[in-house]
Amino acid sequence: MTSLGRVRRPSQRLLDVAGLLVRLGLAAVWLVSGWLKLADPGQTYLAVQAYDVLPESLIGVVATSMPLLELVLGVLLLAGILTRATAVLSAIVLLVFIAAVVQSWARGLTIDCGCFGGGGQVEAGETRYPQEIARDTGFLLLAVWLMIRPRTLFSADGWLGRGRGRTRDEDVELSLKDSVDEAKGT
Repeated sequence: MTSLGRVRRPSQRLLDVAGLLVRLGLAAVWLVSGWLKLADPGQTYLAVQAYDVLPESLIGVVATSMPLLELVLGVLLLAGILTRATAVLSAIVLLVFIAAVVQSWARGLTIDCGCFGGGGQVEAGETRYPQEIARDTGFLLLAVWLMIRPRTLFSADGWLGRGRGRTRDEDVELSLKDSVDEAKGT
């Protein structure tokens, strides 16, 4: 707070650094998760099967495509390409993961989520559903941040935007002007 009682907004630089860390953090999550699943496809198959929600004919498709999707999301976020769209897709995938864990917990299944490799049946009392839900909710918050504020430092999105001859400050000014014009109805 300032001496006049107004709340002080974080500096643009601080938000830029936070955005970069959020983008790289979520990229790391997807890259590690996808790589661990791709490295052990048999275990990934068992993890998907253990949720007991898909018909047998789709288990292999999901077990094969999930790590590839995660790797693509990770690479796009790492490079900062289509950041907002990648964040939206990340949020959707994370919501599906959270729902899968919740339904497993509600149904009394005793499985490891398989989120970072492994997965499948575990002994009674060995599940960590609350921790898995909390972790994935944290990752979901990272995706939401990038949906709201997709421009980050060192991103291809930022470089491509400046390729039109504008600086970041000019982009922000134009965005604010557009928002004001839209609010006025002009």
